[in-house]
Amino acid sequence: MMKSQIVNRVLLLACLLFTPFSFASDEATPAKPQYSYYTLAPDITTNYVTQGKRLGYLRLQVDLMVIDPSLVKIVEEHAPLIRDTIITIIGQQPEAKVKSLAGREEIRQACLDKVNELLIAETNQKLLTELLFTKYLYQ
Repeated sequence: MMKSQIVNRVLLLACLLFTPFSFASDEATPAKPQYSYYTLAPDITTNYVTQGKRLGYLRLQVDLMVIDPSLVKIVEEHAPLIRDTIITIIGQQPEAKVKSLAGREEIRQACLDKVNELLIAETNQKLLTELLFTKYLYQ
């Protein structure tokens, strides 16, 4: 009986030594992103290029997506720069581009690229994962 207890303990010890622990591998896997959004407020209202004497107006609500909630504060601090960049880009767009679905996507992508470029210059990191037009009204 004494021998069987020793054998059982040795087997148990061997199993513990050669079984990988699941919590050891958790450290190696990257953390799941916790996306957060920051909405530029108030909405952006600006002009775009039109034919003739008529002015074209565009009203946008812009949501900025970041990969980590801690980045929202940094984005908020740079909101005036972001707003100015978007207004500048839209002010250079022709009416046909503003009114088309493909053109809207090109404008959105141009805004994302330029805003990220400026934020990298300011903060030395890429902050925005996505820039979304959640309201897009033109006249």
